[in-house]
Amino acid sequence: MPDSYDAVVAGHICIDMIPDLSGSAPDQFRAGFAPGRLLQVGPATFSTGGPVSNTGLALYRLGIATRLMGKVGDDLFGHAALQIIAGYGPELAAGMIVDPTAPTSYSVVISPPGLDRMFLHCTGANDAFGENDVDYSSLARARIFHFGYPPLMPRMYAHGGEELTAIFRRARATGVTTSLDMAVPDPASAAGRADWDAILRATLPFVDVFLPSIEEILYMLRRDTYEELCAAARRRGGSGSDVLALITPAMLYDVSGQLLDMGGKIVGLKLGDRGFYLRTGQRVALESMGRASPAQPAVWASRELWSPCFRVDVAGTVGSGDATIAGFLAALLRGLSPDDALTAGVAVGACNVEAADALSGLRSWEETMARVAAGWPRHKLNLDAPGWHFDPPSGLWLRG
Repeated sequence: MPDSYDAVVAGHICIDMIPDLSGSAPDQFRAGFAPGRLLQVGPATFSTGGPVSNTGLALYRLGIATRLMGKVGDDLFGHAALQIIAGYGPELAAGMIVDPTAPTSYSVVISPPGLDRMFLHCTGANDAFGENDVDYSSLARARIFHFGYPPLMPRMYAHGGEELTAIFRRARATGVTTSLDMAVPDPASAAGRADWDAILRATLPFVDVFLPSIEEILYMLRRDTYEELCAAARRRGGSGSDVLALITPAMLYDVSGQLLDMGGKIVGLKLGDRGFYLRTGQRVALESMGRASPAQPAVWASRELWSPCFRVDVAGTVGSGDATIAGFLAALLRGLSPDDALTAGVAVGACNVEAADALSGLRSWEETMARVAAGWPRHKLNLDAPGWHFDPPSGLWLRG
């Protein structure tokens, strides 16, 4: 194993089974499943899923020296997960933990064309992942530590999230730059009832880069607003989770400001097909971020940007947010500007959705950036909001 790493990625990992639904019509799935109903589908793709795989292996494919930390069972799915990971690089499986007492986590991913993905998920060995499963000696030799999906890992939200906070406190003490991603909790689960406001208030002082989706953070911090947006989306004929069209710049500014006040230094909010929003803290905060702090803190300080998505033929959206995070973190590690980092994030995310699984569509860093440089067109995004203007050279909307 190498003596140092650019990135260590820890947290949730599972096996994804993804039936090919490319020949199915969206209307077949809008009403959900019904007893006795048979839906004919194509072959299934098997891959690893979750941020340890999706973000970690994406970083590796983007040329970033990466170490993975997750937990699987000593079963068929666990052996398959380790084999898949080792297929990308033999050293990548070295940091994985095999727990003979727990089953490997798995997901059945329902990703119909024209609709957002749905999941049938077993948390499995992720239930047992805790504070002491992180190898802090590896973090001391890394530049970025990224942790993903604590709402799918019971020990991360039990007892007020004390183990999640402890992980980030101990990680931050090594001098590594810390990064956190979330997941929408199941409302009927213990995660759905957890006090995420209190958990984030305790944890975010030790988090440098916070990269949730807007749906995740609204659910956690502004449940009434989230439910109102879901109801409004249903009235417009969409699904209850189709809230992205209703998100406004003022809402993003308000929520990101709250997250910066809680302790985050760089806040990125993933917006699905509406792109990626970024807001950064003051220079003094950015300079305290550890070994992967921005190379040009003055350029990064107090910025607000919004990137539209690139145009692609969408084959599936599994892992698109994780890939977006990988592109963004890879750009931060390479010392790029916030404008270029935001573009890199949506570019890697766009490559991701060109394949049904989380990794097959990804390209090398050089190939991805060449697509951008060649004038890869983006979707239109119209922001009729005070202070915002479109910057044609970068393809981004900027505020201020």
